[in-house]
Amino acid sequence: MSNRFRLGGDLDVNRMGLGAMRLPSKAGMFGAARDPEVGRAVLRRAMELGADHIDTADFYVSAGGAVRANTLIRETLFPYPSNLVIATKVGHIVGQDGFTQGTAADMRRLVETDLETLGLDCLDLVYLRIGAMSPPHGESLAARFAALAALREEGLIRHLGISNVDAGHLAEARAIAPVVAVQNHYHAAQRDDADLLAACEEAGIAFVPFFPMGGGRELDDERLARVAARHGATVGQIGLAWLLASSPVTLAIPGTGSLPHLEENMAAAAITLTGEDLADLA
Repeated sequence: MSNRFRLGGDLDVNRMGLGAMRLPSKAGMFGAARDPEVGRAVLRRAMELGADHIDTADFYVSAGGAVRANTLIRETLFPYPSNLVIATKVGHIVGQDGFTQGTAADMRRLVETDLETLGLDCLDLVYLRIGAMSPPHGESLAARFAALAALREEGLIRHLGISNVDAGHLAEARAIAPVVAVQNHYHAAQRDDADLLAACEEAGIAFVPFFPMGGGRELDDERLARVAARHGATVGQIGLAWLLASSPVTLAIPGTGSLPHLEENMAAAAITLTGEDLADLA
C-alpha cells in the first residue's frame, strides 16, 4: 500500500501523522503541564520525520489550561509549511464539571476559536465530535453537522469529518455535506468498528483512529508480542503497522510528548507485515 493518502482528494498526507493530545501535559487532557519546550521539540522533530498531518483540538490542554496544544503548534510551526495539514475537532465544550455537548449554535464560536488559536483563516479539516468514548447510537448529529457545513460554505473550513460515530451517523452526515474522514476508537485490540472501516474504504473516506495504540494500555496481546519479536520491534510499533496494513484508507495519529517515543512511532511506518504476521493478528 502507498504510505500517502489524499484527504478529500486534494490534501496529500503521510499516513503516519502526529496526535497533539499529549503535547501539553504528561497524562493526557488536563494532566500536569509538560515543559512547553518539550512539546515544541516533538513538533519540530515530527516535521523532520515527515509527519505532515497533525491532529489537534482546542480542548487538548494541561491542568488549568496553562499549556495548550494549539498554542504550541502555532508558536512552533507558524508560518506553516505549505504541505502541513492540521485537523481539529469541535463539538465538546469544556467547563468546570468536564465536557458538555455543544449545540448547532455553538459551532461557529468553536470553529472561530480554533482559527484564532492556530492562526489560520481556514481550517484544513474539522471533525464534529459527538458523545464520549463510544458512539451515541440513535443521537442525531444533523443540526450540528449542518452548522459546520454552512461554515465550510463560508470558506472557514476546507473539509469536514465526524468522530465517535456509527454507520447511521455517517449516512446522516453524508446526506448533508461530503465527509472526508472518520475518527473513532479503533486499534489492534479494539476492532468493533471493522464494518465502519470497510464502509469508509468503499467510499474513499479516511479512517483515522483515536487511541491507535490503545492509549498505551490496551495492546497487551501475546499475538502482537509474537509478531513484534519477529521484527525486533515494540508491541506499539506492530499495533501501528497493523493499522496501516489493515486498509489503504487508515491514517495513524499516535500522540506523544517524548522524542524517543515519537521516533519509535514514526519508524513503525517502515515495518512491512508478512502474510504470517497478518494471519497471527487476524
